[in-house]
Amino acid sequence: MTAAALPIAGVLHAHDFWIQPSTFHPDPGSTVAVALRVGQNFTGDPVPRVSRFIDQFILRQAGRDEEVNGIENSDPAGFLRADGQATAVIAYSTLGTDIELPAAKFEAYLRQEGLESIIALRAKNGDSAKPGKERFFRYAKALLTGKRTAAAATQPIGFRYEIVPADDPTLHPPAPFRARVLYEGKPLAGALVVAMHRGALSVRIKTRTDRHGTFSLNLPAPGVWLIKSVHMIRPSFFSFSSADWESLWASLTFDAPGR
Repeated sequence: MTAAALPIAGVLHAHDFWIQPSTFHPDPGSTVAVALRVGQNFTGDPVPRVSRFIDQFILRQAGRDEEVNGIENSDPAGFLRADGQATAVIAYSTLGTDIELPAAKFEAYLRQEGLESIIALRAKNGDSAKPGKERFFRYAKALLTGKRTAAAATQPIGFRYEIVPADDPTLHPPAPFRARVLYEGKPLAGALVVAMHRGALSVRIKTRTDRHGTFSLNLPAPGVWLIKSVHMIRPSFFSFSSADWESLWASLTFDAPGR
């Protein structure tokens, strides 16, 4: 299925971004299609493979990294051969993309994503009525269940912003899910984290990271979960960006087993 005709504006203005593999439980040696999705409340539109937007698109399994290849301008965005023996990690990150939102829409989304500190800074600087000029970056991961756990399930990929589980959630019951949020490799305190369940779209569980960047969520049911977090900062002088802000969007998807 091609998705080249998907309106770019729709992609840019939607919020959540995640990896949706064709299966979270691949058989050894099987091919897995890797779809990218963008939307809200775990309901999304396909995002085609567009190489000029991609920073990294890799599979970490069996102790090594390999590129996830695919067909340009098509959905799914990639295909991989699964080892199936141990937990594997699909990781995808983008280069920065600039957008501009009207003031009201920008601040509404800031509030939704728990970025009240940015609202306060805009008010302090007299910018509340100004459009939000933003450069956003995506950092998405998905865990593929294997017969046993792997160190990769609980280790950072090395993204600028990411969610790193403390335990392998593909092999343990879903409650509690413990993880940490890292910004530039260091724990980030006070970050809002949201969990959503694919089978119950009304379920949204929220918490914030503690001073060590860690959090714990009681996930009430097995099944496919999306864990997400957003961080926003001022661009550095060396970014040469016309944006006023950089937003970093991290997500993690996995299928939690029953008890």
